[in-house]
Amino acid sequence: MMKPKELALRIAEILDEKKGENIIVLDVAHLTSVTDYFVICSARNTIQVGTMAEDVEEKLMAEEQLEARRKEGYRDSRWVVLDYASVIVHVFHEQEREYYNIERLWMDGSNVIRQQSV
Repeated sequence: MMKPKELALRIAEILDEKKGENIIVLDVAHLTSVTDYFVICSARNTIQVGTMAEDVEEKLMAEEQLEARRKEGYRDSRWVVLDYASVIVHVFHEQEREYYNIERLWMDGSNVIRQQSV
């Protein structure tokens, strides 16, 4: 079983392999009891949003037998959220990411990595 930081970094790597943009891993453990890390990423279109999220799910299942506790947003694929307990993944269409700007909400989180090539 991967430690939370290892899991977050692996997810960022998977997203990078799928050409995710502006990938950020935020350590938020000191700010909330909900999760330890956020992995945030952008995509240029809804097809890419869905594909990237599916790839994360498939690879984590194959490599770690790890299944998301919850997943939301596939229907519209504008903002897909995958909840792996210690890591929550946000895959945004670039317009939604700009609009919601969740990094601003969690600006006290510590950047573990900021994009490309993890």
